[in-house]
Amino acid sequence: MNKNITIIYTIIVALSGGVDSSVSVWILKQLGYKIKCVFIKCWQEKNIKNKICNYKKDYEDCKNICKLFNIKLYLIDFTYEYWNIVFCEFIKKLKKNILINPDVLCNKIIKFNLFIKFSINILKADFIATGHYVRKYKKKNTFFLLKGIDNKKDQTYFLYTLNQKQLKKCIFPIGNYYKKKIRHIAKNLNLINYKKKDSYGICFIGKKNFFKFIKKYIKEKPGIIINSKNKILGIHKGLHFYTIGQRKNLNLNIKQKKAYYVIKKKIKKNKLIVSSKKKKLLYKGLYIKKIHFINKIKKKKKIKCYIKIRSQQYINIQCLIFFSKINKIIFKKPILSICPGQSAVFYKKKICIGGGIIIKGITLKTKNNKKNQKIF
Repeated sequence: MNKNITIIYTIIVALSGGVDSSVSVWILKQLGYKIKCVFIKCWQEKNIKNKICNYKKDYEDCKNICKLFNIKLYLIDFTYEYWNIVFCEFIKKLKKNILINPDVLCNKIIKFNLFIKFSINILKADFIATGHYVRKYKKKNTFFLLKGIDNKKDQTYFLYTLNQKQLKKCIFPIGNYYKKKIRHIAKNLNLINYKKKDSYGICFIGKKNFFKFIKKYIKEKPGIIINSKNKILGIHKGLHFYTIGQRKNLNLNIKQKKAYYVIKKKIKKNKLIVSSKKKKLLYKGLYIKKIHFINKIKKKKKIKCYIKIRSQQYINIQCLIFFSKINKIIFKKPILSICPGQSAVFYKKKICIGGGIIIKGITLKTKNNKKNQKIF
């Protein structure tokens, strides 16, 4: 056998129409891999004019990118799976005033499960690649998920549900790049999407108004808005339309010299509690369920690590995870706005080790603060 023969791997890139996945294609092509692209269709909704929503625009962008790079593009339709597993779960939880992160669930169910299986079993791929700002590291046959070097674009928060089998099959070409550099590369390549804005917020809502979108699926249930002294400040349209820490679109019937924040929901009484004191949003910890670790860990009564409770949290907060029937996490420093249903993700330095789903926050009590600090 000729030892000089190099294996040319086939890589399937999840192409979204955005600049990140497009530059990922170019990087892998430059490295000499055999590249194919897949556009994953997950959502379809008719607008007022009875026209299909903007997935077609993204798909057209993908076709133009693949034409430029002379790469074959496939379209795979996962709208049925997305609707029944991701979206229906989102609505089901929201009715119970639990706001889950559908992007985390989409990555777990669609991109890194169904898409990987389709790529390997049907398209005979060796690996899949995505435009996520994360990195992969291998040591002694174990794979680790690392933060992208661009801290402001790091997306490990959305990928904490990955396991070893999935990581083994994944490539993340842009994890070692800053966003500014990716746009610069795209501009030099004359990619049509080099100026395309990043997508933020809930994926299927996009730029649409959250309230107008959700009320098509969940009926309004008006109630009163009060402060901590039970003074009525306004009328809300339904507790499920509001999140802990929200300060915009509260429609209070008072002259606001200060910003007011949602600090609590009284679900049984259908009351929304707001306050102008931001300190009331501080929590010393939280209870968590469905904990998943990417790598095997030694089971201890407690683990010291860092935590993120939202994707845009850039400051590292040290915490202790206490394992029991109801897992508890205590922060070294208080954190603002704990939202039940959202993900809490754990880190050891730059390594994302896993995460779980927030049950509820543990309110801040001044008397116990010193005791909390002593345990670190």
